[in-house]
Amino acid sequence: MTAAEFALLVLAGVGGGLTGSVAGLASLVSYPALLAAGLPPVAANVTNTVALVLNGVGSVSASGPELRGQGRRLLRLAAGAVLGGAAGAALLLLTPSDAFEAIVPWLIAGAAIALLVQRPPRELAARGAAAHPTHRDPWWLPLVTMVVAVYGGYFGAAAGVMLLALFLLSTGEGLAVGNALRNVVLGAANLTAAVGFAVFAPVAWSAALPLAIGLFVGGRLGPRVVRRAPQTPLRRLIALAGLVLAVHLAVQAYG
Repeated sequence: MTAAEFALLVLAGVGGGLTGSVAGLASLVSYPALLAAGLPPVAANVTNTVALVLNGVGSVSASGPELRGQGRRLLRLAAGAVLGGAAGAALLLLTPSDAFEAIVPWLIAGAAIALLVQRPPRELAARGAAAHPTHRDPWWLPLVTMVVAVYGGYFGAAAGVMLLALFLLSTGEGLAVGNALRNVVLGAANLTAAVGFAVFAPVAWSAALPLAIGLFVGGRLGPRVVRRAPQTPLRRLIALAGLVLAVHLAVQAYG
């Protein structure tokens, strides 16, 4: 790997970490950067998942104030995330690589559309607080978390979007706490899938290292951006970029 490619992946990691914190779409930046570095789609996906572990570490380490007193809740949610992440990784490894390449543009397009049509997170948080003033989790929350984590282990674009909306609407917590819960749960799913990929899949470690460094930095900065930046314009811009990327990948896959 050249110095220019190393620097590109570090910068892509920083951008992916910030994008993940704002919109739950870290893979929108990191995955195409790995493709640009010459990795085939499945290798890029598994390498991206391994690198995203450090994004989770960075995001969680910067969310300490929001995670105080959340231990028992996180234990239940993380258990669902671990099971789902393992199932999603197995699904990726047991299905043909051609099928993955064909479905990725649709997954990214769906993620971008979901981001466009989703109500602003602060509005979701207000609705959740009104419906759940006691902040008690419904019994089914770990099960739905596991289902989302299956998708997260398979590819993961917009898994963060889905988890954030799920937690805001079902727990009654505010945006900062919901975002911190999302970071932990998504990190657990990614870590589980990454362990499987490290053992059974073609991880490009020379590309994973610079990407992981950037994702860690972006993950550390992300919670601060969430607390201060205007969310709606950023999320719309990220969603539009996702649609452009989906069209580009579709032309490559089907052209």
